[in-house]
Amino acid sequence: MIAMLNALPTFRSTIRSLARLCAVSALCVAASSSAFAAKLVLGAKNFTEQYVLAEVTAQYLRSRGYDVEVRSGLGSTLMRSALENGQFDLVWDYTGTAALVYDKLTEKLSPEAMYQRVKALDEPRGLVWLDASSLNDTYAIGLPNQFAESSGIKTVSQLAEYLKTSPDAKHMVFGMDAEFANRPDGLKPLLETYGMHFKRSQMKQMDPGLVYTALHNNQLKIGLVYTTDGRVKGFGIVPLEDDKHFFPPYNAAPVVRKEALEHNPKLAAQLNALSAALNNDVMQDMNKAVDLDGKSPRDVADAFLRTHQLP
Repeated sequence: MIAMLNALPTFRSTIRSLARLCAVSALCVAASSSAFAAKLVLGAKNFTEQYVLAEVTAQYLRSRGYDVEVRSGLGSTLMRSALENGQFDLVWDYTGTAALVYDKLTEKLSPEAMYQRVKALDEPRGLVWLDASSLNDTYAIGLPNQFAESSGIKTVSQLAEYLKTSPDAKHMVFGMDAEFANRPDGLKPLLETYGMHFKRSQMKQMDPGLVYTALHNNQLKIGLVYTTDGRVKGFGIVPLEDDKHFFPPYNAAPVVRKEALEHNPKLAAQLNALSAALNNDVMQDMNKAVDLDGKSPRDVADAFLRTHQLP
């Protein structure tokens, strides 16, 4: 009995040592998990191109050992708020959206100047714009292929001249989505810039998707389209050159929270390589595969990554 009592201090000392060892081990594991940023949350907007970009990015980063959660289906302002609040670690966004919607810029800027401006404005917010791609998802005036070929129209200025001189012009209808028709930087200043005039009966507000279908079926001769939409290529729509540079650039770029880059030293180079692999033709093909060919964004992303060598 005496021997057992004498052994108690040693036993208690051993228990205390084990407890301290467990506590230190737990701290080390927690520190390790934090240092290597176990998960990246990727946000995305609510249209085909964004679903595809999110899927391409998630598959690519997962193949490089990252744990990526995708949260898609958001409008621009909601996605941006989630990024600023730390709910998202990274997104794909557009220079024109940042300049006009988030930062309320009003001056006309070249693509490079706009990129540098939004990048500089976001730096104090802890948001890093990585390399912008040549993918420019901006607006364009689109014509059916047959009309574009027969008229020889290639620029918006040439369209404006045609509308002034051709007797057929009074029968032409210009289709566009309601947002563009009513935006202060949309329809009205476009017509003023190019000196175009349409009667009220010649301007039709439509669902954006119906504009492409109507152009394809020659129900419209003039329509507002987006340059990277797969239906531009799939339906043989000819986007006109914006020769007076009315439409702002909307170059896509990865935007990442600064701490996510600090915790993942290779992430910036990997996303920059992915950005460099994107352009309008590549994006049009991927969007077309989803919107017209019925493929899933997952399958389209997998096909893209199989044909592009990324670090």
